[in-house]
Amino acid sequence: MNAGGAGPAGEPVGAGAEEARVRAAVAGHVRRRVWAEAEAVFGAVLADPEVRRIGALVEVEEARSGVELRDEFQVFLDRYEHAVRTGDVAVLAQVCPGKHGRWGRVCVLTAGHKERAPHWGLTVDGPVAWVGSAPDDD
Repeated sequence: MNAGGAGPAGEPVGAGAEEARVRAAVAGHVRRRVWAEAEAVFGAVLADPEVRRIGALVEVEEARSGVELRDEFQVFLDRYEHAVRTGDVAVLAQVCPGKHGRWGRVCVLTAGHKERAPHWGLTVDGPVAWVGSAPDDD
């Protein structure tokens, strides 16, 4: 066994290998524990009746705004739907790059619209307008 070198896959070997393995295991455990604690806190906050009430008010306002802006933004929806049907990648590449899909939303406006207009698109419940973005948007 090589006490200070590297194995065929570049992994440490010898006494240092055991220490590296332990460090990696501890780091993984800490990471999982932090995520579990964060999920518990998020769950408690999101279950609070006042937070749920305010969330419902926001959803109502987003739907109201979506309907109000539909005449102005319908042309963007038509362009987006046509591009999806025909596979027009050039048009799809110009659409808002925000990561809204996991929330069941696709903003059909042109990239860079946030300075002039809120996000706007359709959900299964109808048109919706919203501000803000996904927490992991770059």
